[in-house]
Amino acid sequence: MIKLFIRERLSWILFFFIIHFFMLFIAYIDESIPLSSILYIVFLSSIIFLIFCVFRYHKETKFYQKLKDEEDFFDSSTFSHPLRPFEKIVQRNLMQQLEQAKKDGVQTQLHVTQEKDELLAWIHEIKTPLTAMHLIIERLENREVKANLTFEWLRIHFLLDQQLHQKRIFFIENDMYIEHLDLESLIFTEIKTLQAWCMQKNIGFDVDLQAERVLCDAKWLSFIMRQLLTNAVKYSEESDVMIRSYEHHGQVYIEVKDNGRGISPQDMPRIFEKGFTSTTQHEDSRATGMGLYLAQKAAHALSIHIGVQSALNEGTTFTLAFPKSNDFVDMKSM
Repeated sequence: MIKLFIRERLSWILFFFIIHFFMLFIAYIDESIPLSSILYIVFLSSIIFLIFCVFRYHKETKFYQKLKDEEDFFDSSTFSHPLRPFEKIVQRNLMQQLEQAKKDGVQTQLHVTQEKDELLAWIHEIKTPLTAMHLIIERLENREVKANLTFEWLRIHFLLDQQLHQKRIFFIENDMYIEHLDLESLIFTEIKTLQAWCMQKNIGFDVDLQAERVLCDAKWLSFIMRQLLTNAVKYSEESDVMIRSYEHHGQVYIEVKDNGRGISPQDMPRIFEKGFTSTTQHEDSRATGMGLYLAQKAAHALSIHIGVQSALNEGTTFTLAFPKSNDFVDMKSM
């Protein structure tokens, strides 16, 4: 702040020294003016000017130092009271901009909330014709047509499901209910949803659930498993997807392993980024880059760690590491 004050008052300081230099110059060339007296006057005035600058520094920078150290600009009650006209102008403009920013923020929040509610309502409405479409597809006798239509129906279903959870993810803390879940029931429900797609691609499941129960939220854990299983099926051909659960040091782990195309080393650090698909398979238009991103967000809220190991053209293993039961004490109170 001292440097800023000197830069701000540099013209005054230069003017002071120029005037005194001019006085010394006049005394030097005019012998009738005693130089010692002028030096004494310059010395005294310099001390007085220095004291004056120190006083003005503390007086003038108090308001701006408080403004600079302010952490919450949306709380106008913490602003320092202005004492000088220019400070009052600054504070008045800040208050006007603050009020306008608050109004704009409220309007934006209302607009976003309205769009979210409209989109959620549309998703729920579109589920009715989708359910009817699925019943019609089930009645088809042509197996090839039935399999193709079921695959496309699943794609629409999963995209709507992702969109629905994407809008809910920001309020996940208000949408959680922690309870003991039966893993077999949860996992086989998700596998059944993928049944037609798996039959089309000749993919099976090898399930070994040594840990049968876990403490978690049913809806969001189902969503996370859905994303992992969908990716495993999507990027595999004529192979088995292995699902294993076990307990180690009081923690439950779930592994989902496929023998698909794998993930390249250069893509590994970015697979959980929003919108990221792949650098090696960039022409794949089916990928949205949202599944793993949303799964990671949901897992973080549930204190679940998602680990991944992969080798290109060999397969990928995702591991869900659940927190210990004691870590859910705070979450159960939500």
